[in-house]
Amino acid sequence: MKTAPCMSALCALLVVLPMKVSAQGAASWSMSVEQPAGNFISRVAVDFARNVRQTTKGQLNIRVHPGSALYSRPQVKGAVSRGDIQLGDVFMSALGAEDPLYELDSLPFLATDYEQARRLWAVSRGAVEQRLLVDGVRLLYAVPWPAQSLFSTRPLRQPGDIRDLSFRSYNPTISRLAQLLEARPTTIDTEDVPQAFRDGQVDIMLTSSATGVDLRAWDFTSHFYDVRAFIPKNIVIVNERAFQRLPEAQRQALLHAAERAERAGWELSWALTEYQTRMLARHGMEVVRDIDPALQQGLVEVGQRLTEEWLARAGDTRAGIIHEYRQEQAR
Repeated sequence: MKTAPCMSALCALLVVLPMKVSAQGAASWSMSVEQPAGNFISRVAVDFARNVRQTTKGQLNIRVHPGSALYSRPQVKGAVSRGDIQLGDVFMSALGAEDPLYELDSLPFLATDYEQARRLWAVSRGAVEQRLLVDGVRLLYAVPWPAQSLFSTRPLRQPGDIRDLSFRSYNPTISRLAQLLEARPTTIDTEDVPQAFRDGQVDIMLTSSATGVDLRAWDFTSHFYDVRAFIPKNIVIVNERAFQRLPEAQRQALLHAAERAERAGWELSWALTEYQTRMLARHGMEVVRDIDPALQQGLVEVGQRLTEEWLARAGDTRAGIIHEYRQEQAR
């Protein structure tokens, strides 16, 4: 990837423009976003809404509500499906209890860099779109997080160092990973993570450098292990009935803005990864890039077992996606 387009896209998103008052008769939609306003995924959402407003000449206005101000993570998809809000930003693998398909991008060490993540998304996107439509929501765009790595309150040199620690979980895959590492999975929403660490409810978490910066992880953890286990995504969905009620020109404007948001989101995620890791070190965290071989091997073995378990319960159609992805990888 080229750096210049990435950083120009980043600069464009660093300015958050205020929403203008809708013209009389214009549609006003609400969009729930989980992350705080300063997070890059939230800024992509604001830019998406601005593009829709400009392209439709103010006839479709989307108000972005960051920081889970409207709904918490488990509530967003249901709220969009019911039509309580028109759009929502969802961490895809958090939907894993509904269908193993949603967990695909969170299988450890299946896709660990952006090119691999792009290939995996290319072969799985159609299935995700069809599955979401079953529940009355349409996929608009997806933005990847930087690779998930380990934040810990203590040094880690081997898998045994994780045993009996309280491991923050945010989806079924992470809970199972913690169990296989003989840790104690503890489900904690993102906004509650700092206090959970301070209270001793959590000792270790697997998350992105971006989340680490958002949460000021240096205030409650000491070590960052850059294991790059997987690259999960947030997906933005729209209520299908609301989408179909739009005039054709507005539907096209929404879809075109979504394509632009997805391109910008992937570029920004890639461009910010190294910067965010440096931020962790600058604030005093010990950033470990050369992972102890024993720890790395243990994590990879757990990842392989998780993939095998996923294949066993996903069914032939879902399993075929991994087969297609691996064929693409071999080319």
